[in-house]
Amino acid sequence: MSKVTKNEKTVLAKYDQSKQYDLPQACEILKEITYTKFDATVELTANLGVDPRKANQMIRGVVTLPNGTGKVSRVLVLCTPDKEEEAKEAGADYVGLDEYIDKIKGGWIDVDVIICTPSVMAKVGPIGRILGPRGLMPNPKTGTVTMEIANAVKEVKAGKIDFKVDKTGIIHTGVGKVSFTPQQISENAMAVINEIIKLKPQSLKGTYLKSASICTTMSPGIKLNIKSFTNSAE
Repeated sequence: MSKVTKNEKTVLAKYDQSKQYDLPQACEILKEITYTKFDATVELTANLGVDPRKANQMIRGVVTLPNGTGKVSRVLVLCTPDKEEEAKEAGADYVGLDEYIDKIKGGWIDVDVIICTPSVMAKVGPIGRILGPRGLMPNPKTGTVTMEIANAVKEVKAGKIDFKVDKTGIIHTGVGKVSFTPQQISENAMAVINEIIKLKPQSLKGTYLKSASICTTMSPGIKLNIKSFTNSAE
């Protein structure tokens, strides 16, 4: 049996692990139980009563966090020369096409988001096996395959994120940093929760949002009282 550290004892004394907390209160507690020396990511986990194997229950969404992500997203835009200036002016970190496709094939993936125009998808498709597992493959559903390159780049820089349910029916997504105020964390998490609720499949029977929790990279999870912010999740 592993020995409980001093910090772990302090954490366990600050909240009841078996209790469900309202979101604002959970965010207050989260700030108190995080002892990392780095600015840890705050993560929201939602357990859904869906079967991701069914196409109409594959939950995937996009939301712009009201207080941003707390990190600077590195954006690569893959486009034809006529769109390059637009991408650069919007703040893209890397802009080009063939040279970056070759770099990715060679193992370079030093980016957080990839945006492209529809016209270059034929060239992007072959590297999907590299980008897909890393969540970097451009997709029209998330707004990363578009002719509106400038808007797409600005939205990502402003805190736009996408999320999707995994094969076990769970959504994991970052909603900020521990350096945020409890209110900022709560507002960001609520924005994601609201979007998840909107995505409830009409054909689904039974409970949709089964449980949810919030934690930081190194902290235990705090269970959320889902009844406190929605009755429409049932």
